[in-house]
Parts: sequence; C-alpha cells; structure tokens
Amino acid sequence: MIVKNSDVKATEVAQGVERKILASDGKMMTVEVRFKKGSIGTVHSHPHEQISYVVSGSFEFELEGKKEIIRAGDSYYVKPDAMHGVVALEDSVILDVFTPQREDFLK
Repeated sequence: MIVKNSDVKATEVAQGVERKILASDGKMMTVEVRFKKGSIGTVHSHPHEQISYVVSGSFEFELEGKKEIIRAGDSYYVKPDAMHGVVALEDSVILDVFTPQREDFLK
C-alpha cells in the first residue's frame, strides 16, 4: 500500500495541532502530527507502543514526569501506558508510529 501525503486530509485535534493518518494496516500505524509554535500535545497515556521521530522543529518533551528538549532528527520510545506529552517550541512536525493501530484515531 502506498499513501501519498498530498492525498491525506489533515484533521485538527487541538488548537495548533493537526494530524494526518498515513500508512496503517495490520498492527501498525504511521501518523504525521504538525504543531504550531506554543501548541501542546497534552500529557496522556495509551496502551500502544509508540516510537516518534522529530521531522522538523523542536519540543519540550515530557515522559513519566521528566522533561527534555528534543530537536529535528531526535526520536523517542514510549512504552504502553507511560505518561507523555510535548510543547512545541517552534512550528514543528513529529512522525509517530504506533503498534497496535490507534483504533481511536480511525473513528
């Protein structure tokens, strides 16, 4: 399956935060998330494993109460049910990979 980014409509999920579900099937899902400077990915948890890659920009990333600045080229792993979130320090893009798929995103 090929998914062309230009064919996928973005969905606003919070103020200044847009999500595009890219390739997904089976037990995996890829999601592009665009953040405007100052926008927040609220601290949350979910039962999925997650690996994220910062495509551009920078974030204050929080994982299990610890905060660190991450920038383009950095990546992180979130184990199931771990509390995590971000604050965009500039206009930024993250590519998230989830397993299993985030069924809540598909509704």
